Amino acid sequence: MIKKIYSGKWGKCHCQGFAVDKERKFVYYSFTTKLIKADMQGNIVGSVDNILGHLGCIDYCDQDGKLYCSLEYKNDEIGRGILRSLGYDEKNLQDGFYIAMFDVEKIDRIGMNAETDGVMRAVYLPTVATDFAGTTKNGTAHIHGCSGIDGITIGRDFGGEENYLCVCYGVYRDESRKDNDYQVILQYDYRDFWEIGKPLSQNDMHKVGPSEPRNKFFVYTGNTTYGIQNLEYDEATGNYFVFVYNGTKPQFPNYSTFVIDGKVAPKTELLKGYDGETGKVLSLVECGETVSGVSGFNCAYGSMGAYSLGNGKFYLIVPEENFDPNDWAVNATLFRLDKSNKVWNFIED
Repeated sequence: MIKKIYSGKWGKCHCQGFAVDKERKFVYYSFTTKLIKADMQGNIVGSVDNILGHLGCIDYCDQDGKLYCSLEYKNDEIGRGILRSLGYDEKNLQDGFYIAMFDVEKIDRIGMNAETDGVMRAVYLPTVATDFAGTTKNGTAHIHGCSGIDGITIGRDFGGEENYLCVCYGVYRDESRKDNDYQVILQYDYRDFWEIGKPLSQNDMHKVGPSEPRNKFFVYTGNTTYGIQNLEYDEATGNYFVFVYNGTKPQFPNYSTFVIDGKVAPKTELLKGYDGETGKVLSLVECGETVSGVSGFNCAYGSMGAYSLGNGKFYLIVPEENFDPNDWAVNATLFRLDKSNKVWNFIED
């Protein structure tokens, strides 16, 4: 088992996600505005550039051989900052939220173009756009605190058998709100996404995609900073690992890592802080001390990328030691999940 896979240096934007094709022995990194393909020794095979939005968490689908990614364009400080870093005019920035899909077999050289080289298609997610642009019943901006999307994975239905794609909301950090203490996960049947998806022209972005998700789920963790950064399905246990930037509300433990019990079906419950609204709530695995009804643990890594190898081993993305913030590089580093004394942690293998 390779213990560290080096990404190479890829500019100002940090790593957002990591995925592995175990059969063909390739790995993939998303660096916000570009996708990198390498072999298991870290030799670069190719890259896809000219992505003017935020390419976030990624997941390789063994069933269809496509790479699925969250992709968002936002006329907020994050979106404008991305364009500034690339030297583009930010005045005409459009909002748009997509599942981007890459035909990774076609990625064979550095600097391929996401728009014109036939390697990427996207489907639009109107539900995210509605929640991002909408206001709550009491007039607060951004329904559920939605700041867009980030975490994504393909895994078994909660309490079921079929596989579905899950994409997670980013959630703005806000200590004054009471309706932002849940993580929000949209669930889609992705099997026809490549066929219905279209290439994306970033000057005139299409809005072709599913009218609504199969499900909208809620996970009670307390408010975090920009929601689920990486979501990873662990086939061995059927659980979903959640990696976030820690929250700041003092009444919560503000863990960085949570585990959703994939074997338990959602329960329709009153949502805390929602003035009578109900939602489909998922269950957390007890993996550390429970505080304010929330169980989790802290790990320094995972928010920039995680991949489950299925045997208690995970690749977690670790920034290169003494990295240059203007030229990011990372290592996909092998960790094992330790459950000593019922307090979970990731230990470098």
